[in-house]
This record gives sequence, structure tokens and C-alpha cells, in this order.
Amino acid sequence: MERKILSLCLFLIMSPLALLSQQKQWTLEECIAHALQNNIRIKQQEIMTGYQVSNLEQSKLNLLPTLNGSASHNYAFGRALDETTYEFTENETVQSNNFYAGSNVTLFRGLVNYNTIQKNKYEVLASEQDLEQFRDDISLNIALAYLQILLNQELVAATEAQVDLTKQQIDRTGKMVAAGSLARGSLLEIEAQAAREELQLVNMRNQLTLSLLNLAQMLELQSIDDFAIAIPAITVKDEAVDGNPAAIFAIAEKSRPEILSAEYKLRSAEYDLAIARGNRSPRLSLGASMSTGYSDKRLKPVTFEPYPFGEQLNDNLNYGLGFSLNIPIFNGWQVNTGIKNSKLGIENSKYALENTRKQLYKNIQQAYTDAAGALKKYNASQKAVTSMEEAFRYAEQRLDVGLVTAVEYNQSKTQLLAAQSEMAQAKYEYVFKTKVLDFYKGIPLTLEHITILAK
Repeated sequence: MERKILSLCLFLIMSPLALLSQQKQWTLEECIAHALQNNIRIKQQEIMTGYQVSNLEQSKLNLLPTLNGSASHNYAFGRALDETTYEFTENETVQSNNFYAGSNVTLFRGLVNYNTIQKNKYEVLASEQDLEQFRDDISLNIALAYLQILLNQELVAATEAQVDLTKQQIDRTGKMVAAGSLARGSLLEIEAQAAREELQLVNMRNQLTLSLLNLAQMLELQSIDDFAIAIPAITVKDEAVDGNPAAIFAIAEKSRPEILSAEYKLRSAEYDLAIARGNRSPRLSLGASMSTGYSDKRLKPVTFEPYPFGEQLNDNLNYGLGFSLNIPIFNGWQVNTGIKNSKLGIENSKYALENTRKQLYKNIQQAYTDAAGALKKYNASQKAVTSMEEAFRYAEQRLDVGLVTAVEYNQSKTQLLAAQSEMAQAKYEYVFKTKVLDFYKGIPLTLEHITILAK
């Protein structure tokens, strides 16, 4: 019984420690989701979008009538005018109150208010697409940083394997030198190669640490001590790069935020021209007002009794209603200049849209070409790795029997490591470029079920 209790206590104590020791492995999807929630540039763009939404709401509220009021309490000394009786007082102190409320509404202004609402609506839509563009850029940068870590991990693993082989070869060569089968120079040469490989391994591990730090900083993490990423499975199939630049562009130009933003900004510029032309129109407004007042020196007529506050306010109450027509005739050519500048703004927005389309097509062409080139490089380097592995095994066997020098052996091993590194670089370059192409087609970024298309 005591043993069971002791075992249970040990289990309860060790279980939390075991859970704490398990390192969380971030997937690409988790990294992207975390970055989109915490990236400062995205938060700033969200604020800018909020400004545009506020402008749109205000332009709608500008259609409502204005309503303002005022109240005053005044003292007059010496010879003063009583505004309720329009009589002067001599050497007296007069206290008076005035109350006013006024409203004004624009009945017609050349559709300026309506066009302002439409302009601000497209400004909001453009700002929302700019926000999506920020998110896409962050997502692609996260994916690139993620793949850089995977590449560096493979390079570290390949270098570690080389170091282990060299250490094994040192043991075998040492035994052969002790037996008199090889000269001591061979052992010294391999030991020197081991030192060089140890240094190379240190550099590779440093690069891996820096790539982890880069991704952690992009995620706004405070430390990389417990930071690790999940390693996806990669399969190889015998196919070619999917699609072509023209077909991918036909999909992308209908949905990419940079294209939509440029189109919305062009529509906004067109409404800006309508606003400028509307400033040529007369402005018709309707105004209404109500006012009243009180004076402590005013007396009731006939009876000359004190005039109560409430009765004065009621008796002095007056209303007003009126129309106002403002016709622009000449204002320093400001209206015509505004129209001219708005037309230039439309032309500039058209060029911006055209340039955005061309740049998108160039990016797709570049990504497609890079993907195709990386695939060819991967296929070639894969063959090179196979050949180098055979050559290295042959050199290792010949070294064991003293038919090659340590220099030739090290050269063969260095060539194998270089081929492995080139193959890994080509693989992850291909993965990234194909993911970029998928992204342009509207496919979310993910590294699940990655397929390297070998041919």
C-alpha cells in the first residue's frame, strides 16, 4: 500500500515536469495566425482603416441638419441699453439673459455631399484591401522565414553527419597508423579536416539560431529558448510545375488585394472629380432660428409691476425661417483648378492600376520561372547527391586500404556536403515559389502534404 501511495505521489510530481519539458512546435499556420494578431504594422493599418471608416460615417452625418444653441447672462453698468425695451438706463446695473437656438440644412449643393459619401466609401474599401495586402506580405515573409529554418535544420543535420563520419574515420585511421599500415600524416590530415568541419557545424548552428530568432521576432515573441517549429512531411512526385503565368494571373487579378485597392482608388478619384464639379453649382440652404431674452429692469406695461422671468421669456420669444442661395461666380479660379487637379488624379490612378497589374504579372512570371528553375536544380542536385554518395563510399573504402590519401578523401566528402546543401536549397526554394503561386491563386498558405514535383 505504501509503495502504491509513493508511486502515485511520484507520478503527480513528475507529470507536470514532463508536460513542461515538452516543447511546443509551431506550425506555419500557427505562426501566420499569431503574426496577424500581433504584428504592429498590421495594427497601424487597422487604425488607418478606422480613420477612413470614421470619415465615411461623418460624410453621411453631414446630410443631417445642424442644430446649435447659445445662452448668455450679462451685466451692464452706467448708461446701458436694455435690449428688451430698447431704452437707456442711467447709473443702474442691468442684468439680462439671452437664449438662442438655430438650425441649418443644405437643400442642394451640386450633389457634393452624395459624391463625398461615395468617395469615402471607396476609400474605405481601398484601405481594407491595403490591410489585406499587409497581411499577405506578412504571411509570405513568415513562410519564407519558416522555410529558412527548415533549410538550416537540414544543413545542420548534413554537417553533423559529416562530422560523425570524420570522427569514425579518425578512429579507423588511428588504428591503421598504430598498426603501421598508414603514415601518421594521414591521421593528422583527417584530424585537421575534423576541426574544419566542427567550425563549419558551429557556423551552421549559428545560422539556424539566427533564423529561429528572425521568425520569433516576426511573431513578436520575447525569447527563442523554447521556440521550435514543426517539420512537415515532403513527398516527391513525377510531374511538372502546375499552371502557367497567364492562367495564374487571370485568377490573381480578380482577387488580389493590391489590384482591388488600385481599382477602388480609381473610383474614389472619379468621385473626387464629381465633387470638384459640384462646387460650380449654387448652394441652397434652409435655416430656422428661435430666440428670447430677459431683463431685470423691464416692467409690465400699464401696471408697471415686476416682469417675471418665465413670462418675459414667453413674451419675448420669436421664430425665424429663411432660405439662403449662394452662387459661386469667381473665387480666384479655385473651382477650375480643383477640377483640373481631379482629372490629373484620375490619370494618375489609372497609371497606378496599370502598373500594379504589370507588377503582379511580373511577380507571377518570376515566381513561376524560379519554381521551374528550382525544380530543375533539385532534380540535377538529386542525381549529383546520388553520384557523390557512391563516389564517397568508394573513396572511403580505398582510404581504408591505403589506396587514396586523406586529402582526396576529404575532397570527396566536401563535394558530397556541397551537393546535399544545393539539393536542400533547391528544394525549399521550390517549395516557397510554388506556395507563392498558390497564394496568387487564392490558396491559403500551408505546409501540410507538400509535394516536390521531380521529373
